[in-house]
Amino acid sequence: MTRGQLVERPADLPGWFDPLLGRVASLRTEDFSALRAPVGGGRPSAVLVLFGESEETGPDLLVLQRAATMRNHAGQPAFPGGGTDPEDADAIATALREASEEVGLDPASVEVLGRLPELYIPVSSFVVTPVLAWWRRPHPVRPCQPAEVAHVARLPISELVDPENRIRVRHRSGWVGPAFQVRGMLVWGFTAGVISTLLDIGGWSQPWQPGRIVELPEASAPVPAARSGAPDEVLP
Repeated sequence: MTRGQLVERPADLPGWFDPLLGRVASLRTEDFSALRAPVGGGRPSAVLVLFGESEETGPDLLVLQRAATMRNHAGQPAFPGGGTDPEDADAIATALREASEEVGLDPASVEVLGRLPELYIPVSSFVVTPVLAWWRRPHPVRPCQPAEVAHVARLPISELVDPENRIRVRHRSGWVGPAFQVRGMLVWGFTAGVISTLLDIGGWSQPWQPGRIVELPEASAPVPAARSGAPDEVLP
């Protein structure tokens, strides 16, 4: 089990961040998943959970959609991220580097706020550290690796919590997990599990009908194994 860590809490951060940041240091792996990494651990990796805000739609989250031609996790939405390289100083460096390579994110525009607990993905043996950050100076982003990234989007929190956009999806194995249908994207698995937990912790969630279950359109996706959903759609 690992715990979250608050790196910095700027005085000028928007007030809607307060409930979430107030819980970061007390968050445990089990708040997101019942899975534990084996004694030998796994390959370290990180994803960037980047919150921004726009005048039109309010707070939002940056996600990307994998290219449909990828061998693994084709077409699946995900947070920017990937495996740790030897030159990366820590999980924060990994998350920022990957976001820069994948969508052209300027690390200087981002203020890192903390780390969420490590999450284990058994299908790939990755140990993922979600890095929580504030996009202080948003700028245009785009797919920088077309062979891997097809689309980049900022998903408004207001649309993610809309009960009409929340469903659960069922894998052919029988696994059922949370999902979101937002702006033409079906967000599920690891990414949806993290988002769903953060919406609850941040006090944003609205009552919705978990009985709405949709069959996954891509039956060849790896079987999720965590309580909140954990196929490795982030790391090819």
